Amino acid sequence: MTDASDVYSFDTEDGRLAYRDVGAGRPLVLLHGGFLDHGMWDDQIPVLAPDYRVIAPDARGHGGSSNASKPFRQADDLAALLRHLDVGPAVLVGLSMGGGIAVDTALEHPDLVSALVVSGVGTSEPAFQDPWVHEILAEQARALAAGNAEAWVEAFTRGAAGPHRTLDDVDQEVVRRVRVMTRRTVAKHTGTEPVHLVPVTDTWERAAKITVPVLAVNGSIDSDDHIGMAERLVRSVANGRATAVEGTAHYPNMERPDTFNEILGRFLRTTSARES
Repeated sequence: MTDASDVYSFDTEDGRLAYRDVGAGRPLVLLHGGFLDHGMWDDQIPVLAPDYRVIAPDARGHGGSSNASKPFRQADDLAALLRHLDVGPAVLVGLSMGGGIAVDTALEHPDLVSALVVSGVGTSEPAFQDPWVHEILAEQARALAAGNAEAWVEAFTRGAAGPHRTLDDVDQEVVRRVRVMTRRTVAKHTGTEPVHLVPVTDTWERAAKITVPVLAVNGSIDSDDHIGMAERLVRSVANGRATAVEGTAHYPNMERPDTFNEILGRFLRTTSARES
């Protein structure tokens, strides 16, 4: 569980950004998936903090961070936080939306990034073809049109199971955590509010310019789209490779944290040795 004593806030020109800041040493930034918050990394932070300075922010409009009232880019928010903390270059670890933010930051603020780890994502410009993904998106659209927030949350939570299982097949504590975080973020928003998020563009075309090491850690039974985009990213960059956590879907760090932590730890040790 999150210790409130290591949760801080950074005042920006448009509200505050909340973040955890634990440990000391080489900086390591954990970036959560869409509609979740830094709590999705609760199984990683205690393991990593003895050896690294672990920073886990809530993206704008998520968790404890303020909603946007004017245009913003998520990569710029992260860059502002890291510069405020005088941190960088850092290893950025991001799942889903968080992975997109990590890649965007490497493209827009390369001086702040020493390595990237992504999970279930390529860049912040996804393309979906999997019928299962389109089924969920349609379910979310119907719930949004009906003003049914709980139905939207349930459709979103199906991602924790992936296309090959039902939620009944997933550790129920993982399902509960995903629901709780998603409900908390959804409750911050309305279906009619303006979208202030400004996308970073041409990310796939620019990915070849990323020279830092990139590791994709996918859930082996995530959707073909999510796995495929991550594998496309590691093929696009100069120094990339992919691996998988067997038997997990979109949240491998939550379903099998020991395995995820072991894979991440090996990558961190390898990149640290190269930098030395």
